[in-house]
Amino acid sequence: MVNRGGRPITTVVISPSERTRLEQWAGRRKTSQGLAQRARIILRCAAGRSTEAVAEELGITRQTVGRWRRRFLARRLDGLLDEPRPGTPRRISDAQVEQVIATTLETTPRDATHWSNRTLAKQVALSHSTVGRIWRAFGLQPHRSDTFKLSTDPLFIDKVRDVVGLYLAPPDRALVLCVDEKSQIQALDRTAPVLPMTLGTAERRTHDYRRHGTTSLFAALDVATGRVIGECHRRHRSHEFLHFLETIDAQVAADLDLHLILDNYGTHKTARVRRWLARHPRFHLHFTPTSASWLNLVERWFALLTQKQIKRGAHRSVRALETTIRDYLAVTNEAPKPFVWTKTADEILASVARFCQRTSHPGH
Repeated sequence: MVNRGGRPITTVVISPSERTRLEQWAGRRKTSQGLAQRARIILRCAAGRSTEAVAEELGITRQTVGRWRRRFLARRLDGLLDEPRPGTPRRISDAQVEQVIATTLETTPRDATHWSNRTLAKQVALSHSTVGRIWRAFGLQPHRSDTFKLSTDPLFIDKVRDVVGLYLAPPDRALVLCVDEKSQIQALDRTAPVLPMTLGTAERRTHDYRRHGTTSLFAALDVATGRVIGECHRRHRSHEFLHFLETIDAQVAADLDLHLILDNYGTHKTARVRRWLARHPRFHLHFTPTSASWLNLVERWFALLTQKQIKRGAHRSVRALETTIRDYLAVTNEAPKPFVWTKTADEILASVARFCQRTSHPGH
């Protein structure tokens, strides 16, 4: 082959295995766009097309076609791959990274319960920014500490299987409701008006506040649809709980059984409640294990309510707080979205068993 200047151009010949790899690079969606284009260049050159024809067909310059043709002829498929980019050589060795990780996980400073990036940097003779990058790369956060509590309920296994079974395989002609009370929600108002966010300045509020009373929210989350039945009461007794059960009874079709998932709070088990349940046989109560509120999906909805409305809200009266809660209920019920439970009871119990082993033998 001869170019326009009369200089001969070496013919591109590819083997079957190279053709297969080039076609994979050119057609695979996850291949980088640059590598896919280089593969198309070589495939067209191998088909006997000229540099000008390949450039016009792919919408690139002749120089680009010539460069990748030469790279391929010199190094074959390896010549099409991206070369390491120039830059500052790595100065932190694997041994130093390992030292930072081991020191973080296995030791504590003499004057504190955990490392900061500056104290650890001084210990291992690195910069605090380097320590911070290593921590981020390996997901280490010494400044954070979470709490946990293991349930001591003797019926823990049975209750987990019962509740999770309702989530994953609800009975026919029945509604599964997660029921709980968010009690003692405070109507708090700041001692000065909240200053709204402006360009370059976050919303500002006083650190102190005035209390204007409390309310309790009774809520029932429909596991299938995400719809929530809720009402506020100023007190939190079995009397109010019975009133909420009557609300549920009135709002759910009479031909459906009701399976209620709730905790072991005393107001759920009084003699008055038991007598009411005996007169309403379609209600079936399923109790979560003690110290296992995470098993009740309505707790997740309560967390959203707190995050979106209560935490940063300012309410000058309990009535204003209750209006906010009712408005939030109405908005979420306009387009409800269920929380999807995915773990089986066996997976939960296996996870708890592993955790118990770790806490029973902390030295191992």
